[in-house]
Amino acid sequence: MAKADRLERLDIRRAELEEEYRAALIAALRVTAGGRWGLFGHNSDRWTRENAKPMVDQLEELAADIDRLREQLGFEGFDLHQQFLAARGKPAADAVGEPKQAKAWLERLGADAD
Repeated sequence: MAKADRLERLDIRRAELEEEYRAALIAALRVTAGGRWGLFGHNSDRWTRENAKPMVDQLEELAADIDRLREQLGFEGFDLHQQFLAARGKPAADAVGEPKQAKAWLERLGADAD
């Protein structure tokens, strides 16, 4: 019974952290949709990287905690963070800018850009 209670507490904490991650991602996407570049790492200049670093670091820390809990529970990795990581980096020459990409993500997540 103690193990079942511990697993239930872990699962509740995992769900809380996943919701916190989603809220942090939406907040970062709103900032980016408003014109602040760096979240998706399209530009490699130092200022842009430093500008987005607090947002990216927060998402990375939350994702690491979530993945640890998911591993303990026997779940697969946190898919939303994996999708976010896949969207980061040097884009194709014809790719949209970060603000438009952020707006598309907000729409996909069911959050308004405003």
